[in-house]
Amino acid sequence: MSILLFLIIILALIVVIGILNEKYFHLQSDISLIMFSLVISAALLLISKFANIEALDAFVEGLGSFGFEKYLMDGVLCFMLFSGAGKVNMKKFRQNVRAISLLALLTTMISSVVYGALFYLVGLIFNLPLDFVTCVLLGCVVSPTDPIAATGILNKIGLSKNVCSVIENESLFNDGTGVTLFIFVRGLIVHSNDSNFFVLMGREILGAVAVALVVSFLLFRLMKATRDPIKYILISLLDVSLVYIICEHLGFSGVIASVVCGMYYSYAMGKMERRVAVVDQRQLYKDFWDIVESLLNSILFVMIGLLLLNIEVSKYVWIVIPAAIILNFLARASGVSISCLLTGKNIPGNYNAPEYVTLMTWSALKGGLSLALAIGTGEFLPKEVYDIFINVTYVTIFFTVLVQGLTVKKVYFSLEKHKTARMLKVRKNDQRRKA
Repeated sequence: MSILLFLIIILALIVVIGILNEKYFHLQSDISLIMFSLVISAALLLISKFANIEALDAFVEGLGSFGFEKYLMDGVLCFMLFSGAGKVNMKKFRQNVRAISLLALLTTMISSVVYGALFYLVGLIFNLPLDFVTCVLLGCVVSPTDPIAATGILNKIGLSKNVCSVIENESLFNDGTGVTLFIFVRGLIVHSNDSNFFVLMGREILGAVAVALVVSFLLFRLMKATRDPIKYILISLLDVSLVYIICEHLGFSGVIASVVCGMYYSYAMGKMERRVAVVDQRQLYKDFWDIVESLLNSILFVMIGLLLLNIEVSKYVWIVIPAAIILNFLARASGVSISCLLTGKNIPGNYNAPEYVTLMTWSALKGGLSLALAIGTGEFLPKEVYDIFINVTYVTIFFTVLVQGLTVKKVYFSLEKHKTARMLKVRKNDQRRKA
């Protein structure tokens, strides 16, 4: 199937699903895209299974075989991360930097290992063809929260800016941790030279930050030399794509580098806010990146749903479905709990530990990055194990986006009521003591 035809199909689905959702269903737009593209994929699979239509079979095969991993990791991911990071509230980021750092680094590592250990126990009980290291690799695939899902969904459901800041910034940075841990564990499986996790982690993060800051600093000089807002856009596109390519070539984290680029431009553009207001009165720069983010998010969510067409159901599917859902929740809660203990008394949002752990666990949505990592394991894992990875990843993505994404607003407001009642109780007790 040609790229143009594939794009036409994707755009048609985005438009049709969007209009139907706007008129009849009133779901959050990104959730509606992934939900109904999944329904369409399931319908196509059923029709092709029971009706021997050669043209339909070719159509289904063409849709399902699109190179999702290459499209995301080598194509649009850097632009999506740049756009999301460009909206970071630097004041909120500085206020919550300790909590964000613990969640992005420690929680992701703990969640990956805990998930792997628990899945290994499930494998022992049900005789799954998985060893411990492979199970930890699976934990690395599903543990990172997705920045695209976070910025695309959580930002539109009424969460406070402080809470959104923690969730979004964690999701922007923990992808680098997840990818680095994935590379390390993959190295253990395929016996590569990536054997020292801390050296690998330091190289990936520090190298990415250094390249992003140097290249962004130099290219931003060009932005100061022009008064054309179109060139602002072109320079920002050049910057993030160049930084991503350099980092991937040198073995640094292109994911983290893209985030650093976005944050640098957000900070630097804020410094020359008056000039931008005069030069770019129509806000072309801001509108461009808003449109890019919205378009690429929509395409990504539809593609995730359509990739069901290329998924083979594992013979262990009835074991891995409940295991994927339950273990993801337990592993995430474990990681957040330990990070919460190290955060101290200054928990973001004035939550207590149980409230904070509940919110950070339930708002941890998974998305395209996890699926891209899972697809990448097909190069070195046996087919039977690979099918388990894909099935687990798909179940995790759909459960977190559709179930948790649809209910996180209710969970948030329930926690806010609980927090308010708790704080009122504390105030009354203090007043009684003073009296």
